[in-house]
Amino acid sequence: MGEQDPGGARKPAKAAKRASATAKKTAPVKKAAPVEKAAPVEKAAPVEKAAPVKQAAVKPAKAESRTALVRRARRINRELAEVYPYAHPELDFENSFQLLVATVLSAQTTDLRVNQTTPTLFAKYPTPEDLAAANPEEVEEILRPCGFFRAKTRSVIGLSKALSEEFGGEVPGRLEDLVKLPGVGRKTAFVVLGNAFGRPGITVDTHFQRLVRRWRWTEQTDADKIEAEIGALFPKSDWTDLSHHVIWHGRRICHARKPACGACPIAPLCPAYGEGETDPEKAKKLLKYEKGGFPGQRLKPPQAYLDAGGRAAPPLGAG
Repeated sequence: MGEQDPGGARKPAKAAKRASATAKKTAPVKKAAPVEKAAPVEKAAPVEKAAPVKQAAVKPAKAESRTALVRRARRINRELAEVYPYAHPELDFENSFQLLVATVLSAQTTDLRVNQTTPTLFAKYPTPEDLAAANPEEVEEILRPCGFFRAKTRSVIGLSKALSEEFGGEVPGRLEDLVKLPGVGRKTAFVVLGNAFGRPGITVDTHFQRLVRRWRWTEQTDADKIEAEIGALFPKSDWTDLSHHVIWHGRRICHARKPACGACPIAPLCPAYGEGETDPEKAKKLLKYEKGGFPGQRLKPPQAYLDAGGRAAPPLGAG
């Protein structure tokens, strides 16, 4: 029945086969269940090219010109001079030898502790010759309260011998001679030159280093470089008093851990304001060693300090 007759009509069987083949070609190949174009990960709502987030204009600290820095530094010194008109070295001494020894002993301890210790030392060994000939063990016992007493004993006996043998028992008044003495560096030498000989010098102790960096007078960390950079900001004649003003402020108000910012007289000039307590009442409680009833570090302070309301420190064992 499926054959084509002589008239040329297609045999139904073949036609069916062809139709089936054609159907297969055209039947859409079921695209493997289109891994459901996972709900198009909503392109995080194209942050509508979010108007570029304006970063809270964190303006970099305006660069300070050299002239502006000099003016600010000198103004700070002038204002500190008004706050501490009686600023002075806080080591008790009666002559250059006593100041030299006391300064060497002040390393890694307080001036107050040194002042409570030296009266006994100088009463027993009043001159370089006396201390040079001293029994080290006896000197160690006297210096024990100052800490590092063995090393300090070696230094003070050693420098006393050098003074006796090389300088006729006198403390030299030149930087190059002083720094050759045992235990004497530039800091100690400048303390002696400025306060015993009236020769200007900058004393770069820990307080001085901390404050001049907080005030952005320098970024140096090396003492000699700090000395050079700060010295260039002031007339040489200001150097010794500048040292006293900065050190006094560091001991009394601008402390290492908790600066009393709210009680600071130069707050408007300080780029580091806010590092410490800014509440005035809380800040006042952080003040140390200042007039108005608080003792200084000297047992025998200058009259100007006493006139300003300060009190002498208590002797060893008295409080």
